[in-house]
Amino acid sequence: MVGVTLLWSVAGVVTRHLHRQDGLDLVFWRSSFAALGVLAWLLWRQGPRALTRDVRRASGLLWLSALFWAVMFTAFMVALTLTTVAQTLIADSLSPLVAAVLGVLVLRNALPGRTWAAIALALVGMGWLVWQNLHDRNGTTQLLGMLIALAVPFSAAANWVSLRHAGAQVPMQATVMIGAVFSVLAVVWPAWPVRVDLHDLLLLAFLGVFQLALPGLLAVWAAQRLAPAEVGLLGLLEMVFGILWAWIGAGEQPGNGTLIGGALILVALVGNELLGWHGVRRRGRGNA
Repeated sequence: MVGVTLLWSVAGVVTRHLHRQDGLDLVFWRSSFAALGVLAWLLWRQGPRALTRDVRRASGLLWLSALFWAVMFTAFMVALTLTTVAQTLIADSLSPLVAAVLGVLVLRNALPGRTWAAIALALVGMGWLVWQNLHDRNGTTQLLGMLIALAVPFSAAANWVSLRHAGAQVPMQATVMIGAVFSVLAVVWPAWPVRVDLHDLLLLAFLGVFQLALPGLLAVWAAQRLAPAEVGLLGLLEMVFGILWAWIGAGEQPGNGTLIGGALILVALVGNELLGWHGVRRRGRGNA
């Protein structure tokens, strides 16, 4: 998962070097290359007959996970073209807390007080970012980008739960390919004729294969073996490194308001997990 987040984190800086900044065009090409990359891997690894069999016999969880991947692939790139890399990644980082809330609403799991406090602090951070956008001259566009970016943590949280529920013995790698195909189909009509120059095509091919297909396959493998909270916490590295790469590689320095809001959310997320781990260790020592 650490490797996954490092690969994911380059999306912002590479996108800023594209000539074309139409979100739907970028979704089409990045997802297309991702689907081809995963298909090539699966054909080499399994062969066409085994791949066809796995897809035909797939459980509903595979198709549900593919739908979540499609939303993540689409919303992320559209958001990047509307708002800053920092604000997109900060919104995306909320998946651990979204997963906790989904557990309450869907599974009726009780949440400890520390998690409710973390949710409250994260909401303050998001509220601060929204307030800053409302007072910025480009605030309406950036606010729309943040709202679209919020589709990513909701889909990611549900996806990690689905993959973990499927378990390590269920072949789920094809879900990344199918999700990429769903993403392409969702944008091909409004984005047509999806024209990009050779420079952008090569960068989008890099994003599709090395920033989407490869880490997507690794994320499926990891999510089937790690708890959703662990996956979400490690995913926070994407926010830290992604903002850093965009700052260094594209000169996109986050404003003070963005840094304050992001810091509040980061403290809420990390504090919640550290307090949880401390409580587990303390109970373990008490039972020893």
